Amino acid sequence: MSLTRREFLAVPAALAAGSMLPAGLFAAVVSETPAMPDLSDWGKVRAQFVLDPAYSHFASFFISSHPAPVRDAIEAYRRAIDRNPFLTVEQAMFEDVEHNLPIKVATEIADYLGGRAQDVCLTRSTTESLALVYHGLPLKPGDEVLCTTHDHYSHHESIRLATARAGATMRKVPLFEDAAQATTESIIARLRQAIGPKTKAIGLTWVHSSSGIRLPVREITAALRASGEPPLIILDGVHGLGSVDETVATMGVDFFCAGTHKWMLGPRGTALVWANAQRWAQLRPTIPNFTDMESYEAWMADREPATPNNAARMAPGGFHAFEHQWGAAAAFRMHRQMGKAKVAARIRSLNDQLKEGLAKNPKVRMHTPRSGDLSAGLVAFEVDGLKPNEVVQQLLARNIIASTSPYAITYARLAPSLVNTPEEVDKAVKAVREISG
Repeated sequence: MSLTRREFLAVPAALAAGSMLPAGLFAAVVSETPAMPDLSDWGKVRAQFVLDPAYSHFASFFISSHPAPVRDAIEAYRRAIDRNPFLTVEQAMFEDVEHNLPIKVATEIADYLGGRAQDVCLTRSTTESLALVYHGLPLKPGDEVLCTTHDHYSHHESIRLATARAGATMRKVPLFEDAAQATTESIIARLRQAIGPKTKAIGLTWVHSSSGIRLPVREITAALRASGEPPLIILDGVHGLGSVDETVATMGVDFFCAGTHKWMLGPRGTALVWANAQRWAQLRPTIPNFTDMESYEAWMADREPATPNNAARMAPGGFHAFEHQWGAAAAFRMHRQMGKAKVAARIRSLNDQLKEGLAKNPKVRMHTPRSGDLSAGLVAFEVDGLKPNEVVQQLLARNIIASTSPYAITYARLAPSLVNTPEEVDKAVKAVREISG
């Protein structure tokens, strides 16, 4: 991702020499972006959002409201592009490394993940990330991709489409019958038993939006590797990133895919894939990129790229909503200032409070494990005598925004996050008690 415009698109010499670039362009953008606010307590954190105060928002995990640091970053970049679209994008995308904004965003993300900037691929959604990885796998007829019955539509469809094109197969297995009763040992045992001689890759989901269970990914990968080199492990991590205190780069997965517009509080339409250099080299790109120098040189010479595949070569090229992509760095800086461990502890505390309150209601059945070690930021449940959508509608009538899980078997969901207070959690518990009769 370190190529220059001079190298990549062969612009006129005068521009390449910098004679047309306003020296204060990025200084102006920085000057228009307020400093990171005081985030020392949760009231100050909640003040960064412009959510409608008439409601208690328990569905921020679906798509988050932009907090002030993210809004400010987006607007600063948007103003710069609107004032001077060519020069702003030119310098931000294709000039020197010091001003290359995709590199700056990748660096912020890598610092949070515990990895390297050159191993971060910038994408636009978890769905796009998963599709890029699965379609990039060198699958052939007879190969199998193993996944679970609990994964999201986007995960299943990415595998189905990729295996169909390659003449390979996909197989789904359950990791548990009841998420609330699952254990680390039983999950690992089922997964190990399901792996077959044709299994080339395993698709897993860190936190299931269907039931709220959080897979013990670090324990799973350690157990699989203890028995030898396992198939490639591809993780949908969108509901764990930003809600769990974990170092993604050391979890043991081969590819980590996640959007940033949920728990990370990032701009809508921003996402990532992380993998190390060895794993990136095993994939084949699907979409032309704008960030890998070798790709352009190969095109100019009418040949195939001569170097191994990498994250920059996998990143979808074209012109995007750059102000959103560049503004993603602000979300990761905001999380770093709040503190990863502190954020995770707050989310866990609110969810523990919710689960404790719901557990006292004899007409409620929770499908999310009570243990915070096997859950994260959302709680899935049923109320006797009511359909999940009826639960959500009755909560909405009480100005509490909940959601249903978009699966064949659906549940009501409440997801306490940084925008909520303990008092709001108590209010939600009370409202569920009221509607349960």
